[in-house]
Amino acid sequence: MMTVDMRERRPEAQSRSGETAGGAARRQARERRRLSWLTSGPLIVVLLLLLVFPFVFNIWVSLTGWQINQGDWWKAPWIGLDNYQDALTDSRLWGSLLRTSLVTLVCVLVEGGIGLVLALCFAEKFRGRALLMGVTIVPMMILPVVNGFIFFMLFQSDGPVNDILRTDKAWLNDPWSALFVVALSDIYQWTPLMFLIMLAGYNAVPPNLRSAATVLGASRWQEFRYVVLPLMRPVIVIALIIRAIEAFKLFDPVFILTGGGPGTSTETISVYLYKVAFNDFRLGYAAALALVVLILLSIVGMRAVEQVEGRVKSQKEETVDE
Repeated sequence: MMTVDMRERRPEAQSRSGETAGGAARRQARERRRLSWLTSGPLIVVLLLLLVFPFVFNIWVSLTGWQINQGDWWKAPWIGLDNYQDALTDSRLWGSLLRTSLVTLVCVLVEGGIGLVLALCFAEKFRGRALLMGVTIVPMMILPVVNGFIFFMLFQSDGPVNDILRTDKAWLNDPWSALFVVALSDIYQWTPLMFLIMLAGYNAVPPNLRSAATVLGASRWQEFRYVVLPLMRPVIVIALIIRAIEAFKLFDPVFILTGGGPGTSTETISVYLYKVAFNDFRLGYAAALALVVLILLSIVGMRAVEQVEGRVKSQKEETVDE
C-alpha cells in the first residue's frame, strides 16, 4: 500500500514542480517586459514629442488659414484643402522646386566627381599627406552662414574675383551668374565630405584584389575600372543619395548671397518656404507647401532607391556570371 501511495504522489509532485517552473518563467517574462518598457518608454515619449506631434500639428495647421499676425493658432479659421489646391497651382512653388533640383543635381555630381578624384590622389601614402588632408577638409568645418558670407564678399563688384579676372561683373545681380555662385559655394563647402566618404570606400577595397589585377597585367585605369569602381559603387551611391538629400535643403548660402534674387531667380524651396512663413506670415499655407514637397520628394526618393538597388543587383549578377 505504501508503494502504491508513493507512486500516486509522484505525478502530483511533478505537476506542482512544473506549475512552479512555469509560474517562475511567466514572472521572469513579465519582469523583462516591464524592464523593457521602463528603459524604452522615455525614448518612445521623446520620439513622439520630436517627430509625431510636430508632424500631426503641421497637418492640422495646413488645413487652416492661420496667419501669425492675426491671432493664436487654435483660433485659426478652418479652410480644409484650400491651401493644397493653391499649392498645386503655385507657379512660384514649381519654379523653386525646379531650380532647387537643378542646383542639387549640379552640386552633387561635381562634388562626387571631385571627391572621387581626391580620394584616388590621397589613396597612396606620401610625404605631407596628413597636412594636405587637413587643409582639404577645412571648408567642411566652416559654418554655412560664414561660408555664404565669404562668397558674398568674394563676388562683389569690387571684390577679389573681379580683381583677378580684371572685370567689373555684377555676379550677384545676374540670374545665371548668381545661381553659379550659389552652387560654387555649396561645392566648395561639401566636396570634402564626399572626399572622405570616397576615401573610406577606396580603403575598404581588399588590397589583394588590386595586387592580383596588377600581377595579371592590368593598367591603373583597368584596375580602377574593373576592380575598384565596382566594389566602391555601393559607397558612391549612398554618398550621392545622402548628399542630394542635404543639398535639396539648401538655404544659408542663398539667404546670405542673394536672398533668392534677383527677383526669384535663385530662390530655392527652403527660401521660398521661409518667405511664405515669416515674411508673408502665411503659416497655414507654408505648412501645406512643406507637406506637398515632402510627398513629392518621398515618391522621387523611393523610386530612385529602387532603381539604384536594381542596377546594383544586376551588376552583381553580371560579375558573378563573369
